[in-house]
Amino acid sequence: MFSSASSDPSLLRLGAPACALILSVALAACALPIEPAESGIGAPDRFVAGGAAPAPAAAPDPAWWREFGAPDLDRLMAAAMEGNLDMAAAIARMRQADEALRIAGAQLLPLVEGSASVGRARGTSATPGVPANAGRQYGGSVQASYQIDFWGGLQAQERAARDSVAAAEFGIGTVTLTTQSAVASTLFDLLGAREQLAVQQDNLRIAERTLAILRQRLAAGTATGLDVAQQEAVVAQQRAQIPPLQQTVEADTFALATLAGLRPADITVTGQRLTAIRVPEIAPGLPSALLARRPDVRLAEANLAAASADVAAARAALFPTIALTAEGGLQSIALQTLLRPGATIYSIAVGLTQTLFDGGALRAQLAQTRARREELLATYRQAILAALQDTETSLSALQRNRELVVLQTARAEAAQRAYAVAEAQFRAGTIDLLTVLNTQTTLFNARSALAQAQASRLQAAAALFTALGGGWTVESVRLAQAGAGRTTP
Repeated sequence: MFSSASSDPSLLRLGAPACALILSVALAACALPIEPAESGIGAPDRFVAGGAAPAPAAAPDPAWWREFGAPDLDRLMAAAMEGNLDMAAAIARMRQADEALRIAGAQLLPLVEGSASVGRARGTSATPGVPANAGRQYGGSVQASYQIDFWGGLQAQERAARDSVAAAEFGIGTVTLTTQSAVASTLFDLLGAREQLAVQQDNLRIAERTLAILRQRLAAGTATGLDVAQQEAVVAQQRAQIPPLQQTVEADTFALATLAGLRPADITVTGQRLTAIRVPEIAPGLPSALLARRPDVRLAEANLAAASADVAAARAALFPTIALTAEGGLQSIALQTLLRPGATIYSIAVGLTQTLFDGGALRAQLAQTRARREELLATYRQAILAALQDTETSLSALQRNRELVVLQTARAEAAQRAYAVAEAQFRAGTIDLLTVLNTQTTLFNARSALAQAQASRLQAAAALFTALGGGWTVESVRLAQAGAGRTTP
């Protein structure tokens, strides 16, 4: 591959720096190629559930939750961004990846070591009874070694470490969005449960009011014991639905504490009516922009790139390695003569190492890294499809829940009017108890369904924000690292 330069005077006149540059370029030309991290899946032109014609849209604001106008959400999200332990672990993994990159980069540089020694030795004497001579020896040396990365194996390892750093960055983004989504979804579920609890307590009061009327009529002889028993069953049923809702409120409160890195006793949620929380308008933009922004997709891509570099490094391990070693120093039997010219020692060597037999370990390692790359390629493709599915599902859920809230509102209003008429007629004695029970049941179900639909609409909006990437950027990761006390070398 190389020809001797000693017969070409023009190359000799270039000097050592130019020759070193030519040699490095030539060595780089021998480096084994690294397969690109490509999925083979193209982004669609538009979202199926996106409605109108697709148009570019800005990424969501990194603090997207502020658009809901919910003080509890703002406060809990700030606490989670500061104290969430999953995020702290992800930032620590980022620091580990940084140090691994430094280790991999150090292999591309020469290794220089120094040593100093002083010793005393005595040999054996050829004359019995006469002690042998003893003496000291002083020495100091500097050793240097350098492995020529002829096949690009060390560069591939450094490239894999660099891609792992990128994967760790995207991992922080993925954990961040997961945490934000969990905080918003859990809070809205808690507020929805509180809303249903308030509705249920009101339903119980309505049922108890009807029961009181029946007991008065029973005492007057205008109602039967069966009528009272039926209404008592309704009251018991409404009362029995309260503890599960209270349990949901408590469980969601404890979950929010964990998300914020707090103990359950250290968190409070003041509460807000669902109707007082805004539902922001969210433009989905283009699918291609989504895939470039989603940290989980970028994480899968970075892992695939690192695996591709690992394959190149495993291939390079099949070829010979070339190492340069040099040692120079001083050695003398007397300390006062250690610095004289005669005490100088040195050695220079070039070594070539080739594995002759290893039981197929190197080839098995190559096959293993190739299989690992195939696995991560499938994971990358799955991440792309999952991101598109997640966004489509969130778009559809937000649209359908908006429609559902309108329909459930109309249903609850109609049921309220029907019950008001039925209660007035029941007090006047113009309708029977069965009609009242039916209108009560319809009202109770409609009010509970409306509260559920309102909470689901807010959860769908939050899910769409995170499905679109949540405004996450690498810069936000760097800020998170700085906040965790990380110093960039």
